[in-house]
Amino acid sequence: MDTSASSSRTESETVRFVLDGQVVQVTKPPATLTVLDYLRNDLGRTGTKEGCAEGDCGACTVILGELVPGEKRIRWRPVNSCIRFLPTLDGKELVTVESLRDGERPHPVQQAMVDHHASQCGFCTPGFVMSLTALYLSQSAPKREEVVDALSGNLCRCTGYRPIIEAGCRMSGYPAPAKWSREEAQSAERIDRLASIRRKPDEASLDFPGYRAPRSVDELAEALEANPQALILAGGTDVGLWVTKHLRDLPGIVYIGDVAELNQIERSGTSLRIGAAVPLSDAWDAVVAAHPQLAEQARRFASPPVRNSGTLCGNIANGSPIGDSMPALIALGAQVELRKGSSTRSLPLEQFYLGYQKKDLAPGEFVTAVTVPLADPAVMFASYKLAKRFDQDISAVCTGFAVKVRDGVVVDARLAFGGMAAVPKRASNAEKALVGRPWTLETCEAAIRALGTDFEPLTDLRATQAYRLEAGGGLLRRFYLQHSSGHAPIRVAEVDVGAAS
Repeated sequence: MDTSASSSRTESETVRFVLDGQVVQVTKPPATLTVLDYLRNDLGRTGTKEGCAEGDCGACTVILGELVPGEKRIRWRPVNSCIRFLPTLDGKELVTVESLRDGERPHPVQQAMVDHHASQCGFCTPGFVMSLTALYLSQSAPKREEVVDALSGNLCRCTGYRPIIEAGCRMSGYPAPAKWSREEAQSAERIDRLASIRRKPDEASLDFPGYRAPRSVDELAEALEANPQALILAGGTDVGLWVTKHLRDLPGIVYIGDVAELNQIERSGTSLRIGAAVPLSDAWDAVVAAHPQLAEQARRFASPPVRNSGTLCGNIANGSPIGDSMPALIALGAQVELRKGSSTRSLPLEQFYLGYQKKDLAPGEFVTAVTVPLADPAVMFASYKLAKRFDQDISAVCTGFAVKVRDGVVVDARLAFGGMAAVPKRASNAEKALVGRPWTLETCEAAIRALGTDFEPLTDLRATQAYRLEAGGGLLRRFYLQHSSGHAPIRVAEVDVGAAS
Protein backbone atom coordinates (compact mmCIF):
# COMPACT_ATOMS: atom_id res chain seq x y z
CA MET A 1 0.00 0.00 0.00
CA ASP A 2 1.28 3.49 -0.88
CA THR A 3 1.21 5.13 2.57
CA SER A 4 2.35 8.55 1.24
CA ALA A 5 -0.59 8.65 -1.19
CA SER A 6 -2.95 7.57 1.58
CA SER A 7 -1.58 10.28 3.89
CA SER A 8 -1.91 12.91 1.16
CA ARG A 9 -5.50 11.86 0.49
CA THR A 10 -6.34 12.09 4.20
CA GLU A 11 -4.81 15.57 4.38
CA SER A 12 -6.81 16.73 1.39
CA GLU A 13 -10.03 15.43 2.94
CA THR A 14 -9.51 16.92 6.42
CA VAL A 15 -10.61 20.39 7.53
CA ARG A 16 -8.27 21.80 10.19
CA PHE A 17 -8.95 24.78 12.40
CA VAL A 18 -8.11 25.98 15.90
CA LEU A 19 -10.66 26.14 18.72
CA ASP A 20 -9.73 27.05 22.30
CA GLY A 21 -6.05 26.42 21.69
CA GLN A 22 -6.58 22.98 20.16
CA VAL A 23 -6.35 21.94 16.52
CA VAL A 24 -9.67 20.44 15.46
CA GLN A 25 -9.71 18.04 12.52
CA VAL A 26 -12.90 17.08 10.71
CA THR A 27 -12.59 14.58 7.88
CA LYS A 28 -14.96 14.80 4.93
CA PRO A 29 -17.71 16.86 6.59
CA PRO A 30 -20.87 17.59 4.59
CA ALA A 31 -19.94 20.40 2.21
CA THR A 32 -22.88 22.55 3.34
CA LEU A 33 -22.70 21.83 7.09
CA THR A 34 -22.94 25.26 8.71
CA VAL A 35 -20.61 26.33 11.47
CA LEU A 36 -23.68 26.99 13.64
CA ASP A 37 -25.04 23.45 13.27
CA TYR A 38 -21.60 21.97 13.89
CA LEU A 39 -21.18 24.00 17.09
CA ARG A 40 -24.61 23.23 18.48
CA ASN A 41 -25.18 19.66 17.30
CA ASP A 42 -21.66 18.20 17.21
CA LEU A 43 -19.86 20.13 19.95
CA GLY A 44 -22.80 21.02 22.21
CA ARG A 45 -21.83 24.69 22.18
CA THR A 46 -25.33 26.11 22.47
CA GLY A 47 -24.25 29.62 23.42
CA THR A 48 -24.25 30.40 19.71
CA LYS A 49 -27.91 30.83 18.73
CA GLU A 50 -29.98 30.49 15.61
CA GLY A 51 -32.34 33.40 15.10
CA CYS A 52 -33.03 34.25 11.49
CA ALA A 53 -30.76 31.66 9.78
CA GLU A 54 -29.88 34.21 7.12
CA GLY A 55 -27.22 36.44 8.65
CA ASP A 56 -29.49 39.33 9.63
CA CYS A 57 -30.02 39.10 13.40
CA GLY A 58 -26.50 38.34 14.66
CA ALA A 59 -27.52 35.80 17.32
CA CYS A 60 -25.15 33.32 15.63
CA THR A 61 -22.11 35.62 15.60
CA VAL A 62 -18.70 34.04 16.14
CA ILE A 63 -15.19 35.38 15.53
CA LEU A 64 -12.73 34.07 12.98
CA GLY A 65 -8.99 34.62 13.23
CA GLU A 66 -6.81 34.50 10.14
CA LEU A 67 -3.14 35.24 9.61
CA VAL A 68 -2.56 38.43 7.64
CA PRO A 69 -0.46 37.51 4.57
CA GLY A 70 3.14 38.64 4.93
CA GLU A 71 2.70 39.70 8.57
CA LYS A 72 3.08 38.06 11.97
CA ARG A 73 -0.40 39.17 12.96
CA ILE A 74 -3.88 37.68 13.24
CA ARG A 75 -6.93 39.53 11.99
CA TRP A 76 -9.98 38.88 14.18
CA ARG A 77 -13.37 39.45 12.58
CA PRO A 78 -16.99 38.61 13.48
CA VAL A 79 -18.95 36.46 11.01
CA ASN A 80 -22.39 34.84 10.89
CA SER A 81 -22.03 31.14 11.69
CA CYS A 82 -25.54 30.33 10.45
CA ILE A 83 -24.59 30.81 6.78
CA ARG A 84 -20.88 29.97 6.96
CA PHE A 85 -20.00 26.46 5.79
CA LEU A 86 -17.66 24.48 8.07
CA PRO A 87 -15.08 23.57 5.38
CA THR A 88 -14.29 27.29 4.89
CA LEU A 89 -12.78 27.34 8.40
CA ASP A 90 -9.74 25.44 7.11
CA GLY A 91 -6.57 27.18 8.31
CA LYS A 92 -8.41 29.60 10.60
CA GLU A 93 -9.14 29.99 14.31
CA LEU A 94 -12.72 29.89 15.59
CA VAL A 95 -13.81 31.77 18.70
CA THR A 96 -17.23 31.23 20.29
CA VAL A 97 -18.83 32.83 23.33
CA GLU A 98 -17.73 29.80 25.37
CA SER A 99 -14.13 30.50 24.38
CA LEU A 100 -14.14 33.67 26.50
CA ARG A 101 -14.56 31.66 29.71
CA ASP A 102 -11.64 32.02 32.16
CA GLY A 103 -12.69 30.07 35.22
CA GLU A 104 -15.28 32.15 37.05
CA ARG A 105 -14.04 35.45 35.64
CA PRO A 106 -16.05 36.98 32.82
CA HIS A 107 -14.34 38.77 29.97
CA PRO A 108 -14.40 42.60 30.19
CA VAL A 109 -16.99 42.68 27.41
CA GLN A 110 -19.23 40.31 29.37
CA GLN A 111 -18.69 42.22 32.62
CA ALA A 112 -19.56 45.49 30.91
CA MET A 113 -22.79 43.93 29.62
CA VAL A 114 -23.67 42.92 33.21
CA ASP A 115 -22.67 46.19 34.83
CA HIS A 116 -24.67 48.28 32.36
CA HIS A 117 -27.78 46.05 32.42
CA ALA A 118 -27.41 45.25 28.73
CA SER A 119 -29.31 41.96 28.69
CA GLN A 120 -32.88 40.94 29.43
CA CYS A 121 -34.02 37.65 27.88
CA GLY A 122 -30.41 36.98 26.84
CA PHE A 123 -31.09 35.19 23.56
CA CYS A 124 -29.27 37.81 21.50
CA THR A 125 -26.60 38.53 24.11
CA PRO A 126 -23.93 36.02 22.95
CA GLY A 127 -24.00 37.57 19.48
CA PHE A 128 -23.64 41.07 20.89
CA VAL A 129 -20.77 39.89 23.09
CA MET A 130 -18.93 38.39 20.11
CA SER A 131 -19.34 41.50 17.95
CA LEU A 132 -18.08 43.66 20.81
CA THR A 133 -15.21 41.26 21.54
CA ALA A 134 -14.03 41.52 17.93
CA LEU A 135 -14.07 45.31 18.32
CA TYR A 136 -12.30 45.00 21.69
CA LEU A 137 -9.50 42.96 20.07
CA SER A 138 -8.99 45.45 17.25
CA GLN A 139 -9.30 48.81 19.03
CA SER A 140 -8.13 49.92 22.45
CA ALA A 141 -10.72 52.66 22.95
CA PRO A 142 -13.48 52.61 20.32
CA LYS A 143 -15.65 55.68 19.93
CA ARG A 144 -19.41 55.51 20.31
CA GLU A 145 -19.97 55.70 16.56
CA GLU A 146 -17.60 52.76 16.07
CA VAL A 147 -19.50 50.75 18.69
CA VAL A 148 -22.79 51.47 16.92
CA ASP A 149 -21.32 50.42 13.57
CA ALA A 150 -19.89 47.23 15.10
CA LEU A 151 -23.36 46.30 16.38
CA SER A 152 -25.24 47.09 13.18
CA GLY A 153 -25.58 43.37 12.43
CA ASN A 154 -27.01 42.46 15.84
CA LEU A 155 -30.70 42.74 16.68
CA CYS A 156 -32.22 42.94 20.17
CA ARG A 157 -35.97 42.96 20.72
CA CYS A 158 -36.25 43.48 24.47
CA THR A 159 -33.24 45.17 26.08
CA GLY A 160 -32.99 48.31 23.95
CA TYR A 161 -29.74 49.46 22.44
CA ARG A 162 -28.75 52.24 24.84
CA PRO A 163 -27.32 49.98 27.59
CA ILE A 164 -25.70 47.65 25.03
CA ILE A 165 -23.97 50.57 23.33
CA GLU A 166 -22.97 51.92 26.73
CA ALA A 167 -21.37 48.56 27.56
CA GLY A 168 -19.43 48.74 24.31
CA CYS A 169 -18.22 52.22 25.08
CA ARG A 170 -17.07 51.23 28.61
CA MET A 171 -15.62 47.75 27.96
CA SER A 172 -12.08 49.06 27.46
CA GLY A 173 -12.03 50.55 30.97
CA TYR A 174 -11.74 47.17 32.69
CA PRO A 175 -8.43 45.48 33.58
CA ALA A 176 -7.00 43.39 30.73
CA PRO A 177 -8.01 39.72 31.05
CA ALA A 178 -5.61 36.79 31.06
CA LYS A 179 -7.48 35.30 28.11
CA TRP A 180 -8.46 37.28 25.03
CA SER A 181 -6.72 40.53 25.78
CA ARG A 182 -5.41 42.37 22.73
CA GLU A 183 -1.88 41.26 23.59
CA GLU A 184 -2.74 37.61 24.21
CA ALA A 185 -4.76 37.46 20.98
CA GLN A 186 -1.56 38.36 19.09
CA SER A 187 0.81 36.16 21.11
CA ALA A 188 3.62 34.28 19.37
CA GLU A 189 2.16 31.00 20.60
CA ARG A 190 -1.22 31.72 19.04
CA ILE A 191 0.32 32.94 15.78
CA ASP A 192 2.62 29.90 15.53
CA ARG A 193 -0.26 27.51 16.20
CA LEU A 194 -2.34 29.07 13.44
CA ALA A 195 0.63 29.04 11.07
CA SER A 196 1.15 25.33 11.75
CA ILE A 197 -2.21 24.35 10.24
CA ARG A 198 -1.87 26.42 7.09
CA ARG A 199 -1.49 24.26 4.02
CA LYS A 200 2.07 24.26 2.71
CA PRO A 201 2.87 24.86 -0.98
CA ASP A 202 3.57 21.15 -1.47
CA GLU A 203 0.49 20.04 0.46
CA ALA A 204 -2.68 18.94 -1.32
CA SER A 205 -5.59 21.35 -1.57
CA LEU A 206 -8.74 20.58 0.39
CA ASP A 207 -10.72 18.23 -1.81
CA PHE A 208 -13.42 15.76 -0.78
CA PRO A 209 -16.87 14.75 -2.09
CA GLY A 210 -18.96 17.86 -2.78
CA TYR A 211 -16.20 20.35 -1.94
CA ARG A 212 -12.97 21.53 -3.50
CA ALA A 213 -10.79 24.50 -2.49
CA PRO A 214 -8.15 25.26 -5.15
CA ARG A 215 -5.18 27.37 -4.08
CA SER A 216 -4.18 28.89 -7.42
CA VAL A 217 -6.17 30.53 -10.17
CA ASP A 218 -4.85 27.94 -12.65
CA GLU A 219 -6.11 25.13 -10.43
CA LEU A 220 -9.45 26.93 -10.13
CA ALA A 221 -9.77 27.32 -13.90
CA GLU A 222 -8.93 23.64 -14.36
CA ALA A 223 -11.51 22.57 -11.78
CA LEU A 224 -14.28 24.61 -13.40
CA GLU A 225 -13.40 23.44 -16.90
CA ALA A 226 -13.65 19.84 -15.68
CA ASN A 227 -16.93 20.53 -13.87
CA PRO A 228 -18.61 23.65 -15.34
CA GLN A 229 -21.81 22.95 -13.39
CA ALA A 230 -20.03 23.31 -10.05
CA LEU A 231 -21.18 26.08 -7.73
CA ILE A 232 -18.58 28.78 -7.12
CA LEU A 233 -18.52 29.75 -3.44
CA ALA A 234 -16.90 32.94 -2.16
CA GLY A 235 -18.32 34.24 1.11
CA GLY A 236 -21.58 32.30 1.10
CA THR A 237 -23.67 35.23 2.33
CA ASP A 238 -26.21 34.47 -0.38
CA VAL A 239 -25.47 30.81 -1.10
CA GLY A 240 -25.82 30.02 2.60
CA LEU A 241 -29.48 31.02 2.43
CA TRP A 242 -30.06 28.52 -0.36
CA VAL A 243 -29.34 25.86 2.24
CA THR A 244 -30.80 27.36 5.43
CA LYS A 245 -33.93 28.98 3.97
CA HIS A 246 -34.59 27.32 0.61
CA LEU A 247 -33.42 23.86 1.76
CA ARG A 248 -31.78 23.28 -1.60
CA ASP A 249 -29.37 20.47 -2.42
CA LEU A 250 -26.35 22.16 -3.96
CA PRO A 251 -24.12 20.81 -6.72
CA GLY A 252 -20.43 20.30 -6.02
CA ILE A 253 -18.87 23.40 -4.47
CA VAL A 254 -15.64 25.03 -5.64
CA TYR A 255 -14.48 27.46 -2.94
CA ILE A 256 -12.33 30.38 -4.11
CA GLY A 257 -11.34 31.78 -0.70
CA ASP A 258 -8.01 29.93 -0.67
CA VAL A 259 -6.85 31.18 -4.09
CA ALA A 260 -3.99 33.55 -3.30
CA GLU A 261 -4.20 35.52 -6.57
CA LEU A 262 -7.88 36.28 -5.99
CA ASN A 263 -7.24 37.67 -2.51
CA GLN A 264 -5.20 40.64 -3.74
CA ILE A 265 -5.93 44.35 -4.13
CA GLU A 266 -3.69 46.15 -6.63
CA ARG A 267 -3.55 49.87 -7.29
CA SER A 268 -2.07 51.35 -10.44
CA GLY A 269 -1.85 54.95 -11.55
CA THR A 270 -5.35 54.83 -13.04
CA SER A 271 -7.32 52.08 -11.37
CA LEU A 272 -7.96 49.76 -8.46
CA ARG A 273 -8.04 46.02 -9.14
CA ILE A 274 -9.94 43.96 -6.54
CA GLY A 275 -9.67 40.18 -6.67
CA ALA A 276 -12.74 37.96 -6.58
CA ALA A 277 -12.02 36.53 -3.10
CA VAL A 278 -11.29 39.85 -1.35
CA PRO A 279 -13.80 40.31 1.52
CA LEU A 280 -16.16 43.24 1.28
CA SER A 281 -14.57 44.77 4.39
CA ASP A 282 -11.22 45.12 2.62
CA ALA A 283 -12.71 45.92 -0.76
CA TRP A 284 -14.82 48.78 0.57
CA ASP A 285 -11.84 50.19 2.49
CA ALA A 286 -9.85 50.34 -0.75
CA VAL A 287 -12.73 51.77 -2.80
CA VAL A 288 -13.56 54.43 -0.20
CA ALA A 289 -9.90 55.45 -0.02
CA ALA A 290 -10.07 56.12 -3.76
CA HIS A 291 -13.62 57.54 -3.70
CA PRO A 292 -14.44 59.07 -0.28
CA GLN A 293 -17.95 59.86 -1.52
CA LEU A 294 -18.76 56.17 -1.00
CA ALA A 295 -18.12 56.18 2.75
CA GLU A 296 -21.80 56.12 3.70
CA GLN A 297 -22.57 53.50 1.06
CA ALA A 298 -19.85 51.27 2.49
CA ARG A 299 -21.09 51.80 6.04
CA ARG A 300 -24.64 50.89 5.10
CA PHE A 301 -23.73 47.87 2.98
CA ALA A 302 -25.02 44.93 5.04
CA SER A 303 -23.25 44.60 8.43
CA PRO A 304 -19.69 43.87 9.63
CA PRO A 305 -20.26 40.08 9.92
CA VAL A 306 -21.70 39.97 6.39
CA ARG A 307 -18.96 42.22 4.98
CA ASN A 308 -16.31 40.05 6.62
CA SER A 309 -17.52 36.94 4.76
CA GLY A 310 -19.04 38.27 1.54
CA THR A 311 -16.98 39.58 -1.37
CA LEU A 312 -17.39 42.54 -3.70
CA CYS A 313 -17.03 40.33 -6.77
CA GLY A 314 -19.56 37.94 -5.27
CA ASN A 315 -22.04 40.80 -5.07
CA ILE A 316 -21.27 41.60 -8.69
CA ALA A 317 -21.43 38.01 -9.92
CA ASN A 318 -24.69 37.38 -8.06
CA GLY A 319 -26.26 39.99 -10.32
CA SER A 320 -29.14 40.99 -8.05
CA PRO A 321 -31.04 44.02 -9.38
CA ILE A 322 -30.78 45.50 -5.87
CA GLY A 323 -27.09 44.80 -5.27
CA ASP A 324 -25.89 48.04 -3.73
CA SER A 325 -22.35 48.05 -5.09
CA MET A 326 -23.22 47.89 -8.80
CA PRO A 327 -24.80 51.33 -9.45
CA ALA A 328 -21.76 53.14 -8.04
CA LEU A 329 -19.31 50.88 -9.88
CA ILE A 330 -21.21 51.20 -13.16
CA ALA A 331 -21.25 54.99 -12.81
CA LEU A 332 -17.49 54.95 -12.27
CA GLY A 333 -16.96 52.82 -15.38
CA ALA A 334 -15.80 49.64 -13.67
CA GLN A 335 -14.71 46.64 -15.73
CA VAL A 336 -15.24 43.01 -14.77
CA GLU A 337 -12.48 40.50 -15.54
CA LEU A 338 -13.42 36.95 -16.54
CA ARG A 339 -11.51 33.73 -17.12
CA LYS A 340 -12.32 30.40 -18.73
CA GLY A 341 -9.53 27.86 -18.95
CA SER A 342 -6.47 29.82 -20.06
CA SER A 343 -8.50 32.55 -21.80
CA THR A 344 -9.32 35.88 -20.17
CA ARG A 345 -11.49 38.80 -21.16
CA SER A 346 -12.76 42.06 -19.75
CA LEU A 347 -15.99 43.96 -20.30
CA PRO A 348 -17.78 46.99 -18.86
CA LEU A 349 -19.75 46.00 -15.78
CA GLU A 350 -23.09 47.17 -17.19
CA GLN A 351 -22.64 44.79 -20.16
CA PHE A 352 -22.19 41.84 -17.80
CA TYR A 353 -25.93 41.74 -17.00
CA LEU A 354 -28.15 40.30 -19.74
CA GLY A 355 -31.43 39.95 -17.83
CA TYR A 356 -32.78 38.98 -14.43
CA GLN A 357 -30.18 36.64 -12.90
CA LYS A 358 -28.60 36.23 -16.35
CA LYS A 359 -24.94 37.14 -16.83
CA ASP A 360 -22.54 37.08 -19.75
CA LEU A 361 -20.79 33.99 -18.42
CA ALA A 362 -19.99 30.86 -20.39
CA PRO A 363 -20.07 27.45 -18.65
CA GLY A 364 -16.87 27.10 -16.62
CA GLU A 365 -16.14 30.84 -16.81
CA PHE A 366 -15.68 32.82 -13.61
CA VAL A 367 -15.03 36.35 -12.35
CA THR A 368 -11.40 36.94 -11.39
CA ALA A 369 -11.54 40.64 -10.45
CA VAL A 370 -13.23 43.99 -10.86
CA THR A 371 -11.24 47.02 -11.96
CA VAL A 372 -12.44 50.37 -10.62
CA PRO A 373 -11.10 53.63 -12.14
CA LEU A 374 -9.56 56.04 -9.66
CA ALA A 375 -11.15 59.42 -9.01
CA ASP A 376 -11.14 62.01 -11.81
CA PRO A 377 -11.11 65.50 -10.26
CA ALA A 378 -13.15 66.78 -13.20
CA VAL A 379 -16.00 64.33 -12.54
CA MET A 380 -18.72 64.94 -9.94
CA PHE A 381 -19.64 61.63 -8.32
CA ALA A 382 -22.02 60.34 -5.65
CA SER A 383 -24.00 57.26 -4.70
CA TYR A 384 -27.25 57.20 -2.71
CA LYS A 385 -29.33 54.47 -1.14
CA LEU A 386 -32.94 54.55 0.01
CA ALA A 387 -34.13 51.82 2.40
CA LYS A 388 -36.57 51.47 5.28
CA ARG A 389 -33.73 51.11 7.80
CA PHE A 390 -30.42 52.94 7.90
CA ASP A 391 -28.40 49.82 8.76
CA GLN A 392 -28.40 46.45 7.02
CA ASP A 393 -31.43 46.79 4.82
CA ILE A 394 -32.16 45.95 1.21
CA SER A 395 -32.49 49.10 -0.85
CA ALA A 396 -35.67 50.19 -2.55
CA VAL A 397 -33.63 52.41 -4.87
CA CYS A 398 -29.85 52.70 -5.13
CA THR A 399 -28.04 55.08 -7.47
CA GLY A 400 -24.62 55.99 -8.78
CA PHE A 401 -24.11 59.30 -10.58
CA ALA A 402 -20.99 60.55 -12.38
CA VAL A 403 -21.27 63.81 -14.31
CA LYS A 404 -18.58 65.87 -16.01
CA VAL A 405 -19.18 69.55 -16.68
CA ARG A 406 -16.95 71.85 -18.74
CA ASP A 407 -17.60 75.59 -19.03
CA GLY A 408 -21.04 75.11 -17.51
CA VAL A 409 -22.09 72.42 -20.00
CA VAL A 410 -22.47 68.70 -19.32
CA VAL A 411 -19.96 66.80 -21.47
CA ASP A 412 -20.46 63.33 -20.01
CA ALA A 413 -22.97 61.62 -17.73
CA ARG A 414 -23.26 58.12 -16.32
CA LEU A 415 -26.45 57.58 -14.30
CA ALA A 416 -26.85 54.07 -12.89
CA PHE A 417 -29.78 52.71 -10.89
CA GLY A 418 -30.52 49.61 -8.85
CA GLY A 419 -34.04 48.53 -7.90
CA MET A 420 -35.53 50.14 -11.01
CA ALA A 421 -35.23 47.25 -13.47
CA ALA A 422 -34.44 43.53 -13.67
CA VAL A 423 -30.73 44.38 -13.63
CA PRO A 424 -28.58 47.26 -12.41
CA LYS A 425 -28.86 49.60 -15.37
CA ARG A 426 -27.82 52.95 -16.78
CA ALA A 427 -30.53 55.52 -17.54
CA SER A 428 -29.59 56.16 -21.17
CA ASN A 429 -32.42 58.59 -21.96
CA ALA A 430 -31.80 60.60 -18.80
CA GLU A 431 -28.11 60.75 -19.72
CA LYS A 432 -29.01 62.08 -23.19
CA ALA A 433 -31.17 64.74 -21.55
CA LEU A 434 -28.07 65.99 -19.70
CA VAL A 435 -25.21 65.74 -22.19
CA GLY A 436 -24.62 68.84 -24.29
CA ARG A 437 -26.89 70.99 -22.14
CA PRO A 438 -26.09 73.54 -19.42
CA TRP A 439 -25.72 72.20 -15.88
CA THR A 440 -28.86 73.81 -14.51
CA LEU A 441 -31.85 72.75 -12.47
CA GLU A 442 -33.97 72.96 -15.62
CA THR A 443 -31.70 70.45 -17.36
CA CYS A 444 -31.78 68.21 -14.30
CA GLU A 445 -35.58 68.26 -14.27
CA ALA A 446 -35.62 67.24 -17.94
CA ALA A 447 -33.40 64.27 -17.07
CA ILE A 448 -35.71 63.35 -14.20
CA ARG A 449 -38.68 63.30 -16.58
CA ALA A 450 -36.70 61.05 -18.92
CA LEU A 451 -36.35 58.43 -16.19
CA GLY A 452 -39.94 57.42 -16.90
CA THR A 453 -38.85 56.30 -20.38
CA ASP A 454 -35.79 54.45 -19.04
CA PHE A 455 -37.50 52.38 -16.36
CA GLU A 456 -40.74 50.60 -15.50
CA PRO A 457 -40.01 49.52 -11.90
CA LEU A 458 -41.85 46.74 -10.14
CA THR A 459 -44.11 47.22 -7.15
CA ASP A 460 -43.12 44.94 -4.28
CA LEU A 461 -42.92 44.92 -0.48
CA ARG A 462 -40.08 47.43 -0.46
CA ALA A 463 -41.64 50.10 -2.65
CA THR A 464 -44.25 50.84 -5.31
CA GLN A 465 -43.46 51.62 -8.92
CA ALA A 466 -44.53 55.23 -8.42
CA TYR A 467 -42.37 55.61 -5.33
CA ARG A 468 -39.31 54.24 -7.08
CA LEU A 469 -39.66 56.62 -10.03
CA GLU A 470 -40.32 59.57 -7.73
CA ALA A 471 -37.46 58.62 -5.43
CA GLY A 472 -35.04 58.00 -8.29
CA GLY A 473 -35.81 61.45 -9.64
CA GLY A 474 -35.45 62.95 -6.19
CA LEU A 475 -32.00 61.46 -5.79
CA LEU A 476 -30.90 62.88 -9.13
CA ARG A 477 -32.23 66.26 -8.02
CA ARG A 478 -30.32 65.91 -4.76
CA PHE A 479 -27.16 65.18 -6.75
CA TYR A 480 -27.62 68.35 -8.77
CA LEU A 481 -28.24 70.48 -5.69
CA GLN A 482 -25.15 69.09 -3.99
CA HIS A 483 -22.98 69.70 -7.04
CA SER A 484 -24.08 73.08 -8.29
CA SER A 485 -22.39 76.32 -7.30
CA GLY A 486 -25.65 78.10 -6.53
CA HIS A 487 -26.77 75.71 -3.80
CA ALA A 488 -25.38 74.85 -0.39
CA PRO A 489 -24.53 71.19 0.24
CA ILE A 490 -27.37 69.10 1.63
CA ARG A 491 -26.69 66.99 4.69
CA VAL A 492 -29.03 64.21 5.73
CA ALA A 493 -29.39 63.88 9.50
CA GLU A 494 -28.74 60.43 10.87
CA VAL A 495 -30.86 59.03 13.67
CA ASP A 496 -28.82 57.92 16.67
CA VAL A 497 -30.39 54.57 17.52
CA GLY A 498 -28.74 54.49 20.92
CA ALA A 499 -30.14 57.81 22.02
CA ALA A 500 -33.55 56.89 20.68
CA SER A 501 -33.78 53.68 22.70
